[in-house]
Amino acid sequence: MSTTDAGDPSAADIAKGFADGREESLAEAYRRWSGLVYTLALRSVNDRGDAEEITQQVFVSAWRGRAGFDPETGTLGSWLVGVARHRIADHHAARTRHRRNVEAVIPAAAVSSGDEDRLVDRVVLADELDRLDDPRRTILKLAFYEDQTYSQIAEQLDLPLGTVKSHVRRGLLYLRTRLKEVTGDAS
Repeated sequence: MSTTDAGDPSAADIAKGFADGREESLAEAYRRWSGLVYTLALRSVNDRGDAEEITQQVFVSAWRGRAGFDPETGTLGSWLVGVARHRIADHHAARTRHRRNVEAVIPAAAVSSGDEDRLVDRVVLADELDRLDDPRRTILKLAFYEDQTYSQIAEQLDLPLGTVKSHVRRGLLYLRTRLKEVTGDAS
C-alpha cells in the first residue's frame, strides 16, 4: 500500500482496499469523505439529524454495494457522492410521501360521519397485518408505517428488490381481500 507524504494511504489505495472488502479501507474512506457526504446531505435536507442518518446510510449502502465500484473507472470519492445523491433523493421521496399521508389523514379526522367505519377498517387492517408471516409483515410495516422506500427495505432486510415488491403486492392483495370479507363490502 502506498502512502502520501503524511503517512496516510493514498485515495487510490483506499479505493482498491474498499473494492477488495478491507474494513480498514472502509474506515479510512469514512474518515476522508464523510464530511463531504454530510455537507451535501445537510445542504439538501437542512436538518442535522437527517444529514447524519443519510451519511450513515451512504456508507452502509456503499459497503454493501462495493461490488459495483470499480476503482479502474472512477474515484471512490465521486462514487460515494453518487451514492449520497441517491440516498438524499430517497430521503426527499420519503418526506414527500409522509407529508401526503399526513395531509390525507387530517381531512379524514375532521369528518365525523364515517369515522367509525374508518376506525373499524384501521383496526381490521392492523389485526390482519399482525397475522401475516414474516418477512411480509415486516416489509409492509416498514413501507407504510415508517415510509421507507422499497429499496431501503430491501437493503435493510438484505432482500432482493423484486422480492420486497412481490411481498408488498401480495400483502396488499391479501389485506384487501380480508377487509372485504370482514366488512362485507363486495365492491
